[in-house]
Amino acid sequence: QVQLVESGGGLVQAGGSLRLSCAASGSTLNIDDMGWYRQVPGKQRELVAIINRSGRTNYADSVKGRFTISGDNAKNTVSLQMNSLKPEDTAVYYCNAVPYGTIWYEGYWGQGTQVTVSS
Repeated sequence: QVQLVESGGGLVQAGGSLRLSCAASGSTLNIDDMGWYRQVPGKQRELVAIINRSGRTNYADSVKGRFTISGDNAKNTVSLQMNSLKPEDTAVYYCNAVPYGTIWYEGYWGQGTQVTVSS
């Protein structure tokens, strides 16, 4: 089992910045990808950004150039620096950790942290 604890959400004005952090504990040696997804009421959870142990990243088109994901394998943490935030970035953001050979939605999830961007 893996436990994920998120921090860093909050309220910010459009154009501002926030940094989300996620710390993993437990059986972390089996984790390949870590990342962030977000969800708004009535919509499916969507990918924001992911990073694997080799440092390869993938971003949703909507956040490219504004968000940066980084990971620390030694500390089992992943962070998401969000700049130039827009009202449409408002959502609950979830940290995700995916073991090797597992599909993302079958991975581990944090409790979620609210990000609200006011116009």
